[in-house]
Amino acid sequence: MSDYAHPEVLVDTQWLLDRLHNPTVRVVELNMSPEQFKDAHIPGAVFWNIFTDLLAPDLSMNLDPTAISQLLSRSGITPDTTVIAYGSYPDTGALIFWFLKTLGHDRVYVLNGGHQKWLAEGRPVVSEFASFPPTQDRELSVNPDLRVLQAQVQTSLDRSDCVLLDVRTPPEYRGEIFMMKPPEGSERGGHIHGAVNIENVLALDEDGTFKSAEALQALYSSQGVTADKEVFPYCAIGGRSACTWFVLKYLLGYPHVRNYDGSWNEWSRQTDLPIAVGDN
Repeated sequence: MSDYAHPEVLVDTQWLLDRLHNPTVRVVELNMSPEQFKDAHIPGAVFWNIFTDLLAPDLSMNLDPTAISQLLSRSGITPDTTVIAYGSYPDTGALIFWFLKTLGHDRVYVLNGGHQKWLAEGRPVVSEFASFPPTQDRELSVNPDLRVLQAQVQTSLDRSDCVLLDVRTPPEYRGEIFMMKPPEGSERGGHIHGAVNIENVLALDEDGTFKSAEALQALYSSQGVTADKEVFPYCAIGGRSACTWFVLKYLLGYPHVRNYDGSWNEWSRQTDLPIAVGDN
């Protein structure tokens, strides 16, 4: 990990195992339901539901400071708590990282390899999610430098110094499938006009850990995603693109990366915004 621009944002499984009983460390698991990993939680982990804790009913990111303050409070997280993030997929922890950084909680780190590597190594697991005494609510605010809005994406379409990076699967990019079945007529298939496609999971090795800095640099630069450009990653609802944001900004050190968390869920439903289908 020493070749990364910011290797300190990653922790490995042994580091976490050694600190499972440290009261200043809070392990957070992000998943779609508590049953998804029944009997297989990292000891001491609190559970966050992506649909009810991180997303609003319209599937946009819920960045309401009051709601997130309450989420942190019921999770026993104070400004001094070190949060170790992981989830149902190896890169899910990076979504929690972006989410908390956007709301101003700086002491957050990603478990490299996540749940997959933890289980593969035979690390201890439990069936119960942990609970902690609530902490005091605190004032939070959204950092605008970590996200890009639809209007800003729209003005970037003809900029040669800006790259729109679609990190969904190739079938999603081509408009052949949707991540979720949309209400009829409300979501168009395809991608933002001019966007290049590099699926987010291509940043991972088979064991779920992030690829080397050299391999990551080759992956993104091959499609013109270079550090001298402003990069706006997006996906379906902003989660997978948050993971790519993490890779580009913290592992490769790209200086101008912002997550378009509105993503295809927002863009595709506005019929006046340009899209493309197929591989164009």
